[in-house]
Amino acid sequence: MQFLHIRNIVVHAYHGCLKQESKIGGRFSVDVSFEADFTAAMNSDQLEDAVDYVLVHAIVREEMAIPSALIEHVAARILKRLKIQFINVSTCTVAITKFNPPVNGQLGEAIFIVKG
Repeated sequence: MQFLHIRNIVVHAYHGCLKQESKIGGRFSVDVSFEADFTAAMNSDQLEDAVDYVLVHAIVREEMAIPSALIEHVAARILKRLKIQFINVSTCTVAITKFNPPVNGQLGEAIFIVKG
């Protein structure tokens, strides 16, 4: 098994439980990791044997564009779509970082990670 990590897909999105978050939005970063047998891609040098970064980026951006109250919900949607798109992947991990979530104090970021 090998691993592929696609990190720091940065988007402005409208996720959060507060009314203000759905109006002004905030900065998020998404990291995606895949565990799979990438031997075919390593031998063939062909995109169809690999995970296409362009598709990963598109899926993440599409799902992040749909407002949700919780980043847990968004992460689950992204994971589901990636597992459908890349059926040869054994495990996929999605991590969403929400920068400066509005709390009554200082909080740099909140990170949610889901693996499936």
